Amino acid sequence: MTQPDLSNRIILVTGAGGGIGAEVARSLARHGATVALLGRGTRALERLYDDIVADGSPEPAICHFKLDSEPPEAYEQLAATLADTFGRLDGLLHNAARLHGLAPLANLPLSEWLPAVQVNLNAPFMLTQVCLPLLKQSTDASVVFTLDGAALEGRAYYGAYGACKWAQQGMAHMLARETEANTRIRVNTIDPGPVGTQLRSTIATGTPSSEFASPDAIVPAYLYLLGPDSRDCNDRHFNAGDDGPWSVYAD
Repeated sequence: MTQPDLSNRIILVTGAGGGIGAEVARSLARHGATVALLGRGTRALERLYDDIVADGSPEPAICHFKLDSEPPEAYEQLAATLADTFGRLDGLLHNAARLHGLAPLANLPLSEWLPAVQVNLNAPFMLTQVCLPLLKQSTDASVVFTLDGAALEGRAYYGAYGACKWAQQGMAHMLARETEANTRIRVNTIDPGPVGTQLRSTIATGTPSSEFASPDAIVPAYLYLLGPDSRDCNDRHFNAGDDGPWSVYAD
């Protein structure tokens, strides 16, 4: 068994305040990466910051950012701050998501559709766009989109969240093909599968958490995609629960 080496990598993680995002960020730091923690909950980000520093990992950065309401100029300012602080990005993980609950499209209020589209589609587009110059400064950059297998099946009642995951998949394919010829950026997608997170609880009320994987169980797949071992992978989709190339990593 080997350990992934993410030394000196600078990686921006959205949705870092909890669930998969927090576990991935914590593990990235533990393996040597400097992580920019993006989320809306200041206290959750500060707790994660403290955990990472206490663990002796590289000091992370906190990016308090509300994906559902920030104007376009705020994205430009965020990119400028990252440029001033780090000069580049070696990784961008789109993990933040908004799912109000399951509902038929006929009953889905516009007041939920609009913010869900903002978080699940508009924000990943705007963030990717402003971060591309920073990713181009890296010798080995990785962009990863967290998708959802159920949503990609077109399963009923997944609403704006499901529609946006379809669109994220298309956006990832386009970006991968647009960057493969003249940049050192690779773009891939990942389905974490059913994981015991707050988002999962909104669509599986009454299901014991023991029936779902814990967030830390699927972290190795993310470490692989955001680290140098996947430098030859582009425009591919992965399932975190499978025995992928990350299976060589020690627990």
